[in-house]
Amino acid sequence: MKFLDLSKVYIRSGAGGGGCVSFRREKYIEYGGPDGGDGGKGGSVYAEAVEGLNTLIDFRYQQHFFAKNGTPGMGKQRTGPDGSDIILRVPVGTEILDEDEETVIADLTEVGQKVLLAKGGNGGFGNLHFKSSTNQAPRRANPGQAGIERTLWLRLKLIADVGLLGLPNAGKSTFLAATSNARPKIADYPFTTLVPNLGVVGVDEVEFVVADIPGLIEGASEGRGLGDLFLGHVERCSVLLHLVDGTSEDVAADWQTIVTEIEAYGDILGDKPRVTVLNKIDALDEDELAEKRAELEAVAGPVLTMSGVAQQGTVEVLRALRAQIDEGKLRLKAAGEETEAWRP
Repeated sequence: MKFLDLSKVYIRSGAGGGGCVSFRREKYIEYGGPDGGDGGKGGSVYAEAVEGLNTLIDFRYQQHFFAKNGTPGMGKQRTGPDGSDIILRVPVGTEILDEDEETVIADLTEVGQKVLLAKGGNGGFGNLHFKSSTNQAPRRANPGQAGIERTLWLRLKLIADVGLLGLPNAGKSTFLAATSNARPKIADYPFTTLVPNLGVVGVDEVEFVVADIPGLIEGASEGRGLGDLFLGHVERCSVLLHLVDGTSEDVAADWQTIVTEIEAYGDILGDKPRVTVLNKIDALDEDELAEKRAELEAVAGPVLTMSGVAQQGTVEVLRALRAQIDEGKLRLKAAGEETEAWRP
């Protein structure tokens, strides 16, 4: 299945059916009164977050969604049937933006969340509604209300507990493949990963979701490379796992490049807790490992070591990630309790 995280859609709710002008016509009833029914309501357009989707690829092939119009009213006080609604089924984590691509209309972060995007038009009144003591035979009826047309953008931000960051070829996909059932493409050249990958990893009988995004390069936050297209996918993560290639000539500079880009992207990433890991230690001898680790700790603070290929140190990294996730959940819980306590 191809990955698509941004799509433009055109929607239109249904127009309401027109009211009916009709009079009662029966044998032996000389002056039958008005009996025109109301028009039916037009169908509305909704968006709903559903399970089992992790891409917006369906909206590449169908971009226009038009709800049905309401049926006009009929004689004998019969109301026309309502138009059918349309539901856009989207992955969990989808943001719905206005045409300007900036105004957020809705953010669907849980399965079953549903939002109204365009309400159907009301049906018009039939002539029965206009009968009065001074007008016993009204010959007017209301037209149905017009539908609403909108152009919207759907933007998917994958929901994961951990976001993988690093320069191209830092070993992010190898780590994901070694610790989960995900099977991302792995090769010895930059930008092997072209789309985000999700994997469920487990440690100490606890599971969490890890998102692997394409590698970042200097200037990614300004549009260079592929990283700026996918940094949004780690916005919702509880913790960032920053992998540094241990075989690089300057590990401190590599670390600083990534940190500079995520801080330039915005506070939402710059303020997230990070776990820094020196990767590919199977390619280093003891002296090189000690030297590279010391260089990295001088700028990054505590550093874990790991080899995704040899699966050395991966359990310790997963435990560190789990600890950060648990700590984040406790902070959210404490913040919620504090809000409840101050609520009047």
